[in-house]
Amino acid sequence: MTATLFSLTFAVAAPSWALMILVPRWSWTARIIGSPLIVLPVVVIYALLVIPAFGTVLPAVTSPTLDGVRELLGTPDGAAAGWAHMVAFDLFVGRWAWLDSRERGVPALVMAPVLVLTILLGPLGLAAYLAVRTRWRRPAVAATDREHLG
Repeated sequence: MTATLFSLTFAVAAPSWALMILVPRWSWTARIIGSPLIVLPVVVIYALLVIPAFGTVLPAVTSPTLDGVRELLGTPDGAAAGWAHMVAFDLFVGRWAWLDSRERGVPALVMAPVLVLTILLGPLGLAAYLAVRTRWRRPAVAATDREHLG
């Protein structure tokens, strides 16, 4: 079952990535990616892997040591759970970057490689987007909107 869940992890996330990268202007992309629930299938897979091993996982994450984390991730269940953990957070970060880039007007051709980098090397993709977003300012809030916020 672990191998199946491992394979399923990216398979359930891939459609969201494809929407953001390949059809970023499609109206359904905004509707689908607008929901944080797109990460839920990966979270369910993570839960299926972690909950049965909670007694082993909890000590490794509450008092982490290099050897303890290596030992945990060195098992098939641990590696699959680690993968699901990474895929879920990378997708959530990619979703945030995509939504933020839409508000700022960052061109889709600029975002595509950033999103690919986020898929492959999550924190480096986040760093790339944080650098990219400095070139595009978020539109100013209209005066009437400021009154409602204040």
